[in-house]
Amino acid sequence: MEDSLQDPQNKSDGVDGDDDIVMENASFVRSEPPQDDQLPPKVDSTMEILHEKVKKQVIREGHGQKPRNLSTCFLHYRAWVESSLHKFEDTWQEQRPIELILGKEKKEMAGLGIGIASMKSGERALLHVAWELGYGKEGSFSFPNVPPMADLLYEVELIGFDEIKEGKARSDMTVEERIEAADRRKVEGNAYFKEEKLQEAMQQYEMAIAYMGDDFMFQLFGKYRDMALSVKNPCHLNMAACLIKLKRYEEAIGQCTIVLSEDENNVKALFRRGKARAALGQTEAAREDFWKAQKYAPEDKAILKELRLLAEHDKAVYQKQKEIYKGIFGPRPEPRPKRLNYIVLFWQWLISLIRRIFRFFSHKTD
Repeated sequence: MEDSLQDPQNKSDGVDGDDDIVMENASFVRSEPPQDDQLPPKVDSTMEILHEKVKKQVIREGHGQKPRNLSTCFLHYRAWVESSLHKFEDTWQEQRPIELILGKEKKEMAGLGIGIASMKSGERALLHVAWELGYGKEGSFSFPNVPPMADLLYEVELIGFDEIKEGKARSDMTVEERIEAADRRKVEGNAYFKEEKLQEAMQQYEMAIAYMGDDFMFQLFGKYRDMALSVKNPCHLNMAACLIKLKRYEEAIGQCTIVLSEDENNVKALFRRGKARAALGQTEAAREDFWKAQKYAPEDKAILKELRLLAEHDKAVYQKQKEIYKGIFGPRPEPRPKRLNYIVLFWQWLISLIRRIFRFFSHKTD
């Protein structure tokens, strides 16, 4: 292991080196429960007019500066047809943020670009975009459920952006430039994590991962693929660490599984997926992850601790079930002593006496 998963009592908070995060000690941050992502979110904030055809309502405030023209922006969004509330695109579901260069966006994303230009990193907003700055009079060929002249709703989050000086399109970068840009984001994410700014840290990791999408990784072989994975995998693992702290366990499992698809014996991915599964009550799946991690790190105290906690959990569940069943069926009744029936005893004695008298006189007659 690059840095072992030590007993949390013996490790300091924050980032262990540059590659990974030690997550056990840092305080948990509660995130608001997600709304139903099949429908647009209900937003009570003031409607801000950005353009004659674009309006915005802030869902969550961001931080820092706003992107300038030609900045490379990384974002997630969900999109609906306003009239029917039909959702036709969701980059969160695909776990793949998109890249948008302000001023160079596609025609159908002009309204989205205007909204993004008004946002800060980490900001989430609901955009109301009129059809003229969306898919226009023709509607969408790619999304048949977007009819002609359809007004749109976007729930959008600006993950972050690169300034003009470094913000050229990923497709125009060399392999080394993309890996270097991703590594810078990873280092910035680790710095945010040390300050316990988990949302900001995750934004940096997502931007780093965005530089190394599936289309890019598919083209890499040999040392270049190894170089890319040495940056990409720690970002997924650090995302998982943040998500566990935010109690977003399903997403944490997804991040770990991405790493395990590349490296099935990655101890940190197995360990963190096990923690997330245990938190969801998936004890058997968690145990399998911990056992496999233990195979490659048999002396690791943190893994041993988690296995011990699972064993204690199983014992507690057994005792609880035992008490429940005891309450349902009640304790086993004690055998009750039989009452003596004196009338029956009297008749038995009397019959026995008569028989003896009868035998006595029978012998005497003989």
